[in-house]
This record gives sequence, C-alpha cells and structure tokens, in this order.
Amino acid sequence: MTINYSDQEVIKNQKSIFLAGPTPRGENVISWRTKACNIIEQLGFDGIVYVPEYSTWKPKADYVDQAQWERDALSNASVIAFWIPRTLPDMPAFTTNVEFGYWLHTGKVLYGRPDDAKKIKYLDWLYKTDTNKTPYSSLEELLYGSIKLANQLGVNDETEILTLEKRLIMSKSNHNK
Repeated sequence: MTINYSDQEVIKNQKSIFLAGPTPRGENVISWRTKACNIIEQLGFDGIVYVPEYSTWKPKADYVDQAQWERDALSNASVIAFWIPRTLPDMPAFTTNVEFGYWLHTGKVLYGRPDDAKKIKYLDWLYKTDTNKTPYSSLEELLYGSIKLANQLGVNDETEILTLEKRLIMSKSNHNK
C-alpha cells in the first residue's frame, strides 16, 4: 500500500482508493483517516490510498491547490470510499456533501457512516435510492468493501468530468417507478 497525500503529486494509473469525507478543521481533532489507513494496511491492500490531507496531518493552507489535487485524485481513483463521521462543529463535511452528490453516479462510490453521525439522513436516502445499496455503518466493513471493489475494477482510466449539459438528469417518470 502506498499513501498519496495532498501535498504530493497525484499518483496515476494504479489501482486506488480515495478516502472521501470530512477533514478536521483544527489540530486538536484527530483525523479518522489515520485509522482508515491502518485498517487498509492490515487488510493487505496493494494499491494507492489517496488521503486528501497533508503528510504532516496539519490543516490545509492553500484551498485552490487542495481542491485541484482532490479533483485529480478523485478522477483517477478506482474507488471512492465516503466515510462521513459528521460531528458539529469539528467535522461538518459541507464540501463532502457536494462531492458525494457529484461522484455518486460514477459507479465507483461506496458510502458509510457511524450510527451516531449527525445530519446524514439525506445522504442515506440518496445512496439507497440511487444505488440500491445500504450504507455501511462500520469503517472496517466499508474499507473491506472498497478493497474488494478496487480489486474488481482494477486500474481506473481517468473519470471524465462531465459538463452540466452532458450530465444525466433523471426525469420525473424515472422517479415514479
């Protein structure tokens, strides 16, 4: 397993998992991604793990560089594992909400959250409705599923970022089925 942090160049064209979800806003909050990386290593994953945090685990300094790194890594990821342990005010996950909706229909998203996560009912509903899957309630199970899917999908060609004109918009008739 190789960890690719957001203060490093994005490693491309390899089997990979992006750890999507809230990032701590202060140095006094420990990132959930440290535990996730330990679990992935214990499970024997042999690909790239994209961690959208600095290798020092310090808060981000440059928003534009960070956003571009994330877009590149998300586009190249074989699997996007959304873990949303939302707490307020420490990890609100506002950006995560947008990313979740943006990437949900790529076929490479798995989603989970602890049972005590705040304000996740809509994300649960959207995931169930649009993928016909139940959200994971255990980080370990989410990561196991992510490794399994990454091994099935293999190396991902860069996912096309569609313009709004090309995005599929569900018609009302699809919702009534």
